[in-house]
Amino acid sequence: MPDISMPKATRAHGEKRHALAPAADDAFRAFGKAVFAPGALDVRTKQLIAVAVAHVTQCPWCIEAHVKAAQREGALGPQIMEAIWVAAEMRAGAAFAHSVKALDLIEDDPAP
Repeated sequence: MPDISMPKATRAHGEKRHALAPAADDAFRAFGKAVFAPGALDVRTKQLIAVAVAHVTQCPWCIEAHVKAAQREGALGPQIMEAIWVAAEMRAGAAFAHSVKALDLIEDDPAP
């Protein structure tokens, strides 16, 4: 079976990304620092939100980075898993909500 795992980002990747577009890279890093700084939400809560979003976007690097960051901020396994369950419900909820489109298209079908 072929290895389909995602490659691990390296320092060389980061350096190349920066060299190719330094202004955008600097702006993105500054944006990330601003977003995850303490504010109306504490950093642990922000990291738990990021864990949930990473699961919805299905980004393996984001999952790894934000689970570790959440743990550094004191999040426990049950809290991380609960955030993942929230993400799963929201993802499933979106499919449920979008069923209205299909229901509109099949409204003339006879009911079973």
